[in-house]
Amino acid sequence: MAKLSPQFSSVLRTFAFWVANRSVGYPLLEGIDYSCIFEEPSALEQVFAIFANVIELDEQGNVLNAKWAEQRAAQYIRQYVTRDVPDPPFEFWEVELH
Repeated sequence: MAKLSPQFSSVLRTFAFWVANRSVGYPLLEGIDYSCIFEEPSALEQVFAIFANVIELDEQGNVLNAKWAEQRAAQYIRQYVTRDVPDPPFEFWEVELH
């Protein structure tokens, strides 16, 4: 049975910690209070969906783009709070809920 790699598990755990600790996407979200995403479950769900959709792994399970996946998730949070459109705008596959 295939399992997630220890590196991916570590990246996911760290991302979840940063979201909960309100330090994700530094410096993009510096000074932005995004506590409202914790009151709207679908917003938090979307943050993790974007992270999971954007993250890339090689054949050995090594994470190839952790900072970019974090950045895209942080851009969604910023958009949710401030209504700023991210650059580049989100593509359908990035925000798709599976």
